[in-house]
Amino acid sequence: MAPMTRSRAIGNLANDIIAEYYEQRAEAGLIITEGISPSPNGLGYPRIPAVYNQEQSDSWKQVTSKIQAQGSKIFMQIMHTGRISHPGNFPEGAKHLAPSALAPGEPFDKMYVDGEGMLTIPQPEAMTTEQIKEAVAEYAESARLAVAAGFDGVELHGANGYLINQFLNPKTNERTDEYGGSIENRLRFLNEVVTATIAAIGKEKVGLRVSPYGVFNGMGEFEGIDEQYAQLAKDMAEFDIAYIHIADMSAMTQVPVPFEIKASIKEHFGGAIILNGAYSKDRATEEIDANQTDLVAFGVPFIANPDLVTRMQEGIELAQPNFDLFYTPGAEGYSDYPKAK
Repeated sequence: MAPMTRSRAIGNLANDIIAEYYEQRAEAGLIITEGISPSPNGLGYPRIPAVYNQEQSDSWKQVTSKIQAQGSKIFMQIMHTGRISHPGNFPEGAKHLAPSALAPGEPFDKMYVDGEGMLTIPQPEAMTTEQIKEAVAEYAESARLAVAAGFDGVELHGANGYLINQFLNPKTNERTDEYGGSIENRLRFLNEVVTATIAAIGKEKVGLRVSPYGVFNGMGEFEGIDEQYAQLAKDMAEFDIAYIHIADMSAMTQVPVPFEIKASIKEHFGGAIILNGAYSKDRATEEIDANQTDLVAFGVPFIANPDLVTRMQEGIELAQPNFDLFYTPGAEGYSDYPKAK
């Protein structure tokens, strides 16, 4: 089950309906949670969860215990929103930070704030070197708290235009210090986060999600992109992390992601690969059988089909989700979808 923001975490904590939602989908085998912030500065969306203190960590124990009781695994996705934030969603004292002081352009320049509606995202502050080091430490501490909450591991969100991806892409990283410019420098923040996270919880509990060629949140192709992701894969091979998860949102954005970049990452990494992006059961089976990937993650189909695995195994028609309720608070359109039988 792929990570999907669902905006049900009132007070940024896991609650009873979140526990029910994940428990209903435990037959996935491996669940990767919605993006969970490692910092007050990463809570850019309304009602997204966080794990940077003990109370937040403890709130997830009810989730991990329910999943593992059914023999499945659950990884916590660590997502710092960086510039894709509105300060109206932040807790008191948080800062709107990014690699460079660049606000997102249309159509990614608005953010919903409860009680105020869609607001324009302001220009973030460019992170100081000290703030970068603090963010690295926050990822590691969040990973430690995740394992303490019973998670089997963490997935570092390096995709879809959030903080790690913002460092990777020169469209959002105009730094002239050791964190910007060259491929090596743009990879530095990610590599420091991976190093610190491994030190906190062990390499076998660390995964990474990437989205090469993805345009979401103002990302997209740039000169040297293939070389950068080849080097990223080589670096992750050196770290020997658990997996790389490649997100392909081309079905939504109509911007193709070349097969060659996925093959390159697989070749240079040499470890487990997860592919994600509008897969059908048949296409997933074909690509696994062709050794193009080791696992396929399903996202949207799991929303309306908590028993997605059973439906695929038995050829039961899939239910369709209500898109209007993807990010609304409460159980409706979340934990109220019935199983087929």
